[in-house]
Amino acid sequence: MALKSHQENLASLIATAIRSLPDVSTSSTNLDPTRAIPIPAYSPQYRTTCVSKRKPDFISVTRGPGIRSSLSVGIDTAKGLAVAWQIPLVGVNHMQAHALTPRLVSALSEEPNTVHYGKPAFPFLSLLVSGGHSLLLHSKSLTEHAILATTANVAVGDVLDKIARAVCPPSIFAREPHEIMYGRLLEEFAFPHQHDYNYVAPATRGEELSRRHTRFGWSLPVPFAETRSGAKTRVMEFSFTGLGSAVEKIAAQIGRTASETTSERGEEEDGRIGGDGGMEERVELAREAMRVTFEHLASRVVLALDSLQAAQAARSSANADAEGNAIDIDTLVVSGGVASNRYLRTM
Repeated sequence: MALKSHQENLASLIATAIRSLPDVSTSSTNLDPTRAIPIPAYSPQYRTTCVSKRKPDFISVTRGPGIRSSLSVGIDTAKGLAVAWQIPLVGVNHMQAHALTPRLVSALSEEPNTVHYGKPAFPFLSLLVSGGHSLLLHSKSLTEHAILATTANVAVGDVLDKIARAVCPPSIFAREPHEIMYGRLLEEFAFPHQHDYNYVAPATRGEELSRRHTRFGWSLPVPFAETRSGAKTRVMEFSFTGLGSAVEKIAAQIGRTASETTSERGEEEDGRIGGDGGMEERVELAREAMRVTFEHLASRVVLALDSLQAAQAARSSANADAEGNAIDIDTLVVSGGVASNRYLRTM
């Protein structure tokens, strides 16, 4: 499914990118014709049938890590463009590309031929969350990125897809049979009305780690909160397998209970597992599963900031010339497919 999505969308994205390249001035007398790309005119402002765009200096493409089949779509396309235009091909680390994309977007928004420094300014934190990755990075420069936390098992996007398949009723998938972004369907099922989150962040660390019992009698485990020694509550890792398994068990129980209720009443199931009662509980499960998942992500960001603050304080104590205890990080970049989740953004 991911491969098909890449194949379907990449061509149109490249066409848009080519149209965004700088125009070649028609008055230029020093123009090397091999440095121009003729494309069809898409605007009435052009009187000719095509317009020339300036050829890029090189093509860059993410080479990994990631899903090999999906990466190969971009790599093969980039190779084709590099050969056709006779320009260099530069392979870029997939995670580094995610971390630096906001600075690229910032640079492209600046006026041409002006000096710009890119935003966000270094250093900053990057939370990379997708179906294949869960990483927290400390980006200090274009080439210096330290991994502060990574997943101990599965990626956050993977567990959200798993939760969606367990919790969402068949009618949700039947409505959009070609949809492969199950995490998006989970969010739409849990919050059909945007901004209906009513989210309140935990006031204390203890509140964050405690189970929140619902009116239906079940609760979800908080990752790392129930280790025997308690030491892992502050470990710099992400862990989602236990949460995914717990959601599946509760969803299965909801299905059995609702089916028994329907059978006793002699009613036919209408595609919504368990009727309205089962649906209401499933919505609650979807919301609670996302809350626990995203608070786990946020907790590692807070722990990282605390750690960096302590390290800065230690340096200040050892060096009288240090500039105080405050850390100079004021930006968190959240990227990857899961970053599109509005509930996560609200948190």
